[in-house]
Amino acid sequence: MKAVILAAGKGTRMKELTQELPKPMLRVQGKPILEHILLGLISAGVHEVFVVTGWKAEVIEDHFGDGSKWGVRISYGRQLVQDGTGKAPELAKNFIGTSSFILTYGDILVRPETYQQMVHRFQEGYYSGVITVTPGEDVTKGGLNFFDEQFCLKRLVEKPSPAQIEELQRTGWLKPGTPAWYNAGIYIFKPSLFEFTAKLAKSPRGEYELTDAISALIATKHTLAGLEIQGRWVDVRDPEVLAALENSGP
Repeated sequence: MKAVILAAGKGTRMKELTQELPKPMLRVQGKPILEHILLGLISAGVHEVFVVTGWKAEVIEDHFGDGSKWGVRISYGRQLVQDGTGKAPELAKNFIGTSSFILTYGDILVRPETYQQMVHRFQEGYYSGVITVTPGEDVTKGGLNFFDEQFCLKRLVEKPSPAQIEELQRTGWLKPGTPAWYNAGIYIFKPSLFEFTAKLAKSPRGEYELTDAISALIATKHTLAGLEIQGRWVDVRDPEVLAALENSGP
């Protein structure tokens, strides 16, 4: 199992904190966010990691180097145009080869054992991937996921509008008393993902969306297993979240 970390964005909501540092290099409990992610991946048996860099790429590349300090091999690719999450993984296509891989955003913090649980879930059946979710987040800020009885993905709605949420409730997709599953931003994929990222068109937001590739996967009968993240899940999206993490302990 290899891993790809998307760490190209500037993180504009961090304001002056990311003037000199890319967001994944902001520190939590004395270590960059990206280092916490790397250590979690290593604990799941990952030894080869590809980091997609962009804003202040050299800060990440200088800190982690070739990965030998951590006993892993790290490769890099620079996303020169920040045009969405759908095309960013393609920089790692040659690195991935025929391997399955964990894909994570560089600003999502979870317990290290989450990555192990993902690998275990992936190996439970003949799946094209794993999509992690968490309940109770504001689904208008991310992806809303629907699963079948085996907790495999049936449908994904990206950043639903109030009108879409109303429609989902009216048509029975969203039921009272059941969780609204929010896309947690950590995945496992087989290399077949790249067949679908290659065909992406830009979304109404003007970006290539990874979630459009996921929707295309399930539309062509690929099976993606769901996994609820247990315990800590933090999207380090703004200075307030960062400050809360710093004060809460590891």
